[in-house]
Amino acid sequence: MTKNLSKKVVIDPIAEFMQEHDLALKQLYELNDAIKKISHNGFSKEYFKVILKSVKYMKNEVSIHNGKEEKVLFPILEKYVEGPTQIMRDEHKYLKKKFLQFEDVVKNLKEKSDKKLINHLISLSKIIIKIFVNHIHKENYILFPFVSKFLSKEELRKIAKKIN
Repeated sequence: MTKNLSKKVVIDPIAEFMQEHDLALKQLYELNDAIKKISHNGFSKEYFKVILKSVKYMKNEVSIHNGKEEKVLFPILEKYVEGPTQIMRDEHKYLKKKFLQFEDVVKNLKEKSDKKLINHLISLSKIIIKIFVNHIHKENYILFPFVSKFLSKEELRKIAKKIN
């Protein structure tokens, strides 16, 4: 069961974003595990269910998360510096593009299991997992510590209020 990211009272927005990242990393781990099993053992409905769960999670929860970052956190941070947020926005766009391709392959695999589609699914999954894990790492260990030190408590309260 995925956690609904839009219905919590947030006190520390950075801790909330990091908690959401932990949930995303868990989902990416499950996706990676399913892809490895498909690579080694062949396609199966069991592994495909995990992939469908990942698609649902990315489509719903990651979209909410990225929207909160782009509409609430980044604009406040951009009053002071733009470079890091632009990199994160670009990565969000790239991940969304790759995810739409991934979603399309998954949809086609629902209709027919085809070796070419399965190979495309595996390669897209690996790209998404690598980029997404690196993206989360940059936010958790570079952007968020910067935000925590740089933004005032009042600015952090504004962010928390807006993401509730």
